[in-house]
Amino acid sequence: MIDSVLLGISSLGFLILLIMLRMPVAYAMILVGSLGIMSVNGISPVFNQLKTLAYGQFSIYDLSVVPLFILMGALASRTGLSAALFRAANAWLGWLRGGSAMAAISACAGFGAICGSSIATASTMGRVALPELRKNNYSASLSTGVLAAGGVLGILIPPSVVLIIYALIVEVNIVSMFAAALMPGILAISLFLVTIAIFVAIWPNAAPQTHKTDKAEKRQALIGILPILFVFIVVLGGLYAGFFNPTPAASVGVGLVMLLGFIQKTLSIKDIKEALLETAGTSGMIYLILFGAELMKIYMSRIGLPQATAEWILASGFEPMAVLIVLLLGMILLGCLLDSLSMILLVIPFFWPVLVELNGGLYITADAAGYGMSTQDLKIWFGILALIVVEVGLITPPVGMNVFVIASLADDIDMREIFKGVAPFCLAELIRISILFSLPVLALWLPSILSG
Repeated sequence: MIDSVLLGISSLGFLILLIMLRMPVAYAMILVGSLGIMSVNGISPVFNQLKTLAYGQFSIYDLSVVPLFILMGALASRTGLSAALFRAANAWLGWLRGGSAMAAISACAGFGAICGSSIATASTMGRVALPELRKNNYSASLSTGVLAAGGVLGILIPPSVVLIIYALIVEVNIVSMFAAALMPGILAISLFLVTIAIFVAIWPNAAPQTHKTDKAEKRQALIGILPILFVFIVVLGGLYAGFFNPTPAASVGVGLVMLLGFIQKTLSIKDIKEALLETAGTSGMIYLILFGAELMKIYMSRIGLPQATAEWILASGFEPMAVLIVLLLGMILLGCLLDSLSMILLVIPFFWPVLVELNGGLYITADAAGYGMSTQDLKIWFGILALIVVEVGLITPPVGMNVFVIASLADDIDMREIFKGVAPFCLAELIRISILFSLPVLALWLPSILSG
């Protein structure tokens, strides 16, 4: 058993090394998983897996929701919805000191609700809001930091592609995960807005005071986002009310965004073609990573690494909550090296058996007489915590994918300035993790209402 554990740990180290050497994550997972299975069972099982595993993975009906939500986001980014969101938020918040930065956060949250991708949210809103922030003489660190941080809302505000993948991995209802993400998403928006207010109170020159808008401008701005609100209400409202399953809801969302683009004359045939090609490329990348992650999961199961880790932790006598804290800290460190989807696919199959074994010691209430979570509640709560930890990884060095996206749009701004602007939002995220860790009910109350 010890030899198997050492082999598994060495394989994980080799995988991380390949990723650090810039090998695509999917290829690194496929290579390490295939070599690992070969080392344990020979070459024949590998060929058998390659023959049947891909079809078994990708023919799952629930997985069809992924390209549909990606397509909805790709179409939305080409229909001018992002600009309408920012104009509306800026009309209502722009008169405050730091108001345009607050408007950028609000617009990122709104766009995330119809996009589901962090990088796409950061990229799209960066193109819309960054010129406005710089025109209003916002500091380089605040104008870029707020957009890099705002982009992380794309993977938590439902619908979220990463949240869908997590739900499929641990076999939990997708609608329940969307419901669980709603309150933590609102908490994130609130903390980010408070962070901006504190930032500009300490450094007033970072965000000059801007002019007020009149009632007519505010009314016009609100009218401009009514179609977006309609799409959001139909898709997520239909999901929560039980009118749609996730895949039909995503299909309806695609149809509504496309119809909206045609009515407003902001969507051309060329745009649709580009959106389809983008969707195909992104979906193919996700499916390939899923395939590699499944090979890694098979390999780790055959050498018994997750089970051995769970047994070792149980025998060690560590408090379950302490173990969970260590797992989350480890995920924060991994988030500095891996993108969000890759980290979820690599880490969750490895950590999940450990959490299941420890479940009896995890409590929803803080008192000693509290009761252990059901496995279903644990899946939901840990999924939200894991997703927030993934968010932190998107804005922390040395990788910080969102930071690099914004840096590509503001190539005259030093990377250190962007990380300086993002730092207060990283602190806000750590505060949010602490709140949700202490109060799991924030993530669990809405799913329990819907299931009741």
